[in-house]
Parts: sequence; structure tokens; C-alpha cells
Amino acid sequence: MVIPCIDLMDRKVVQLVQGNEKFLELPEPLAVLEKFSAYPEIQVIDLDAAMGKAENNAEIVRELCRRKPCRVGGGIRSTARAQAVVADGGVKAIVGSSAFTAQGINHGFLRVLAAAVPREKILIAVDSFGDRVAVHGWKETLPLSCAQALPQLEPYCSGFLCTYIDGEGRLQGTNIDWFRSLRAVTQLPITAAGGITTDEEIAALEELGMHAALGMSIYRKVFPEFFTGRQPGAR
Repeated sequence: MVIPCIDLMDRKVVQLVQGNEKFLELPEPLAVLEKFSAYPEIQVIDLDAAMGKAENNAEIVRELCRRKPCRVGGGIRSTARAQAVVADGGVKAIVGSSAFTAQGINHGFLRVLAAAVPREKILIAVDSFGDRVAVHGWKETLPLSCAQALPQLEPYCSGFLCTYIDGEGRLQGTNIDWFRSLRAVTQLPITAAGGITTDEEIAALEELGMHAALGMSIYRKVFPEFFTGRQPGAR
């Protein structure tokens, strides 16, 4: 399954290159959602909530969930926040940095979360930079690879969102071999993200039994006018 991504910042839809450089900004999130009406599910990441501003986009996220099945992430650092995402209509709550400590897996938090929110409602985001788990807006890496992390996280979730940060937002392709290495360590559903650009890559991920979450590449197809003569990451 292809899952379009809607990343929200200041009540607008944005696309960032490797989580930093803003490449694309669209002021009408509901209009963007309408462009993706043919897809069965949407991934919504509240970037402001991830920065501690949980109320900036809350109303928009609720409306997106009302109109379409949405998996929702961004700033889910407590069981109350995860419960609120589910109560607001999110089909999945995506837990990221809070699933980890500086040393590895945050088993204490995840046990409390598992007691408060049904496991089938939880996805854990495991993002990789240089084959190390990256957290806190991809600004820190842990002494832990994604392949090491996934088996330890299985008891707490119904699947994973795994982002290959090295290719994120550049439209230069992803690393299928890396995703293959993740499939070897878990049978839970994996949604692949980060640099996925071609139909061939999507097909290769489907052969691995993975969904593909698309950001920049799907916006290039749906909003081609914003990409004329521009390449993500170019100065």
C-alpha cells in the first residue's frame, strides 16, 4: 500500500529535506487531503507537536482524521497524548523518540503505554541515520541499529514506521537492502519511508511485504508546478 504523507507546520502542509530545509509549503491541508482521496490511508505528522506546540495543528489533525483514515504522529511523549490521538480518530498513533532512552529502548514508558492504549493502535517509528537509531528530530543518534531495535519493540506495537533518513526528501532513491535487513528481524508490518522515488522501489518494498510512505515523490506527481526547475536540497 502507498501511503501519502501530510506533514504539518504552522497549520500548513510542508515538505522538508532531511527534516531541516523547507522545500514545499501548501496553505490548505484539507485541499491536499482531497488530492489524495484515491489512497486508502494517510500519514499525518504534526511537526509543531513534535516541537512541543501540540495545539497549533490539533483542530486540523482532528478534521483530517474525520475525513480519512489517518495514522498520526508528532510529539507523542505520554500515554495521555497517545490516547488523545486515538480518541480524535487516528487509526494508529505513531510513537517515536519517546520509545527510546539515550542507551536504548525505553521499556518503562512502553509498558505503561501498552497498558493504556491497545497494541493494535500503536506504531513505533524507528528512524535510521548512518544505520543508527536517530531521535529528537533526527538530531541525536543512539548506540543501537534499527535491526537491533525492532525485535525488542515488538511486544509494544502492531507495526513499525522505518525511515531511511540518509535518503529522506532528496528524490535520489532509497536503500532497498537496508529495508530487506529489517524484514529479516521482524514479521510485524513495516511501513518504509525515506527517499522512495520510483515505481520500481515501491514494487520492491511490496515484494518484502512493506507499505511505502511517500512524501516528496508523491508531491512531485500531484503538485508538479512546485518542482519545475528545482531539485530538493539544491542551493
